[in-house]
Amino acid sequence: MTKTDKTLALKEARKVVEFIEKASLTDAEKKQIHDESISNFNENVNPGWLEYRKSVSTDAAFIEWTDSVDHFEDLNGVQFIDCLGGFGIYTCGHRNPEILKTVQAQLSRYALHSQELIDPLRGYLARLTALITPGDLQYCFFTNGGAEAVEMALKLARLATGGRWYISTVGAFHGKSMGAISMGGKGAYREDYAPMIQQVQHVEYGNAAAMEVAVRNLQTVGEKVAGVIIEPIQGEAGVIIPPDGYLTDVRAICDKYGVAMIVDEIQTGMGRTGTLWRCEVEDVTPDIMTYGKAYGGGIMPITGIIARPKMWVDKLIDNPWILGSPTFGGNPLACSAAIATIKFMLENDIPKVCREKGAYFMTKLGELQKKYPTVLRSFRGAGLLICMEFPEAEIGYSVTKGLFERHIMTAGTLVNAKTVRIEPPAVLSDESIGRVIRSLDEALADVKKEYNL
Repeated sequence: MTKTDKTLALKEARKVVEFIEKASLTDAEKKQIHDESISNFNENVNPGWLEYRKSVSTDAAFIEWTDSVDHFEDLNGVQFIDCLGGFGIYTCGHRNPEILKTVQAQLSRYALHSQELIDPLRGYLARLTALITPGDLQYCFFTNGGAEAVEMALKLARLATGGRWYISTVGAFHGKSMGAISMGGKGAYREDYAPMIQQVQHVEYGNAAAMEVAVRNLQTVGEKVAGVIIEPIQGEAGVIIPPDGYLTDVRAICDKYGVAMIVDEIQTGMGRTGTLWRCEVEDVTPDIMTYGKAYGGGIMPITGIIARPKMWVDKLIDNPWILGSPTFGGNPLACSAAIATIKFMLENDIPKVCREKGAYFMTKLGELQKKYPTVLRSFRGAGLLICMEFPEAEIGYSVTKGLFERHIMTAGTLVNAKTVRIEPPAVLSDESIGRVIRSLDEALADVKKEYNL
């Protein structure tokens, strides 16, 4: 075909729309979708994606087609229990019917906003978010993805403080846009994009004294620090939980030096770690907090920031667009999903559910660690943000493959399977949890035998 072939494009579009709208597919259609999906990824997405899948599954070519509650299904109806949770987005489950009902009702009214009139759902969602977040957090700004939320937090810190430097932590993950990746603490994600934002220093995570030294030294030589950005638990680094009192100490440092405290709750928030927000564990109120992933109920993408009133300076009030103007940020469909998600979480006390199911997982992992100490070296977590640590990445990959063979979906952290996460929906049934534990037991036994550990 020629580079531009509108006739073929229309034929393709009609075919795919028909696939989407069909109640059921024939065997021939399933095979067609399978074969064309592999070809499309190789030719028009990224062939590296399929190569990566081969390293973590026994078959790179399972085609995701539908989902429900706590599992995915492929084209042929093969079900996979979800212990990955879309890296944290499915806390309320897959296509949660209560949340989906609200989104469908909004879709039947209007989907996107005019950009000019006042869209009421944005106001309602901002109000609700202020009600469920710590302390005096009040003003919201909605975005589409986690990295975009981090960008807004970084910009707001500069606007509000007049500072230019940021302090982040080694091992941090805040997204992959240029500003967010500048805060990131893993070299593999940063090296190809240097130079990035230059006024960034990284200190050891969990070490408040090191953070104070970095801030004090910069201020002493006349460099004003805009903000400190931390995850209350480092998720992508391998579920690294800081020492007790770390958040409290960082809050005190920020107050002492007039620095904005940015807490990234994109993965840890919305009940995932056993409290609605992880910073609540130490009764800390950040100056700016990011949120996302589970915030959209596993149905719509929506992220954002919420800030204390002192951060909403006159410059931002005088020009509401100076912070940013994402076309789809806070759109009615996304807001309806987030509003319904907050309702569902509060009605069902999802943080408590995560806390209790997480404690059960941790107990069972303790039993398996005693049974297979040479394979499962350690485990750690909070609520349903849990990771297992293995002697090396190859061992972890073999365990994830073993789970995949048994139709359990997991994944490593930071494209590395030395640590493998367990991050399932809170609605994971007791029966499914039992099956996950049994499958993990079998996979660990297989890997112990395979590697003679």
